[in-house]
Amino acid sequence: MDNKNTSVFGIYKNSTMAERAVDLIAESGFSHNDISVLLPDIQSSRDFAHEKKTKSPEGAATGAATGGVLGGTLGLLAGIGAIAIPGVGPFIAAGPIMGTLAGLGVGGAVGGLLGALVGLGIPEYVAQRYEGRVKAGGVLLSVHCDTSNEVSRAEKLLKDTGAEDVSSATEKAAAKSASR
Repeated sequence: MDNKNTSVFGIYKNSTMAERAVDLIAESGFSHNDISVLLPDIQSSRDFAHEKKTKSPEGAATGAATGGVLGGTLGLLAGIGAIAIPGVGPFIAAGPIMGTLAGLGVGGAVGGLLGALVGLGIPEYVAQRYEGRVKAGGVLLSVHCDTSNEVSRAEKLLKDTGAEDVSSATEKAAAKSASR
């Protein structure tokens, strides 16, 4: 089943876990261009400034806006940028999700993080769980898949690397065009 255009999503407790997952997902044959992360800007700045020592705490917030705080594997993902989600605050996004959120108009029309996640094709009841977890400092990671085999492999990889609330969703037309 080619051109499935499905994304597999999961939540990690912190950016360190998500970074390890990205390493393993890439090692298993997925392209960095098909891996996305969404994390709260404040959480990532604190984690990377203190744990990775890539920036001093004073410069971490400034670096986050340009992706400078994202070191290691997360820094290899395409399209790193800062976005503001109304009612929620600043986030860092990387990978196809960045283009998708920008294409959906996350500047104000989408209706916050829940609306953005539903706009990505995630069912509303799943998006509500993800919204709460990301607001609490979790990291949303997704893997774009073109075949049923890739979907199965991605689901297993996310579960094996500690992701919680793993699910898959067919990408909506707006999401596909924005991410490709």
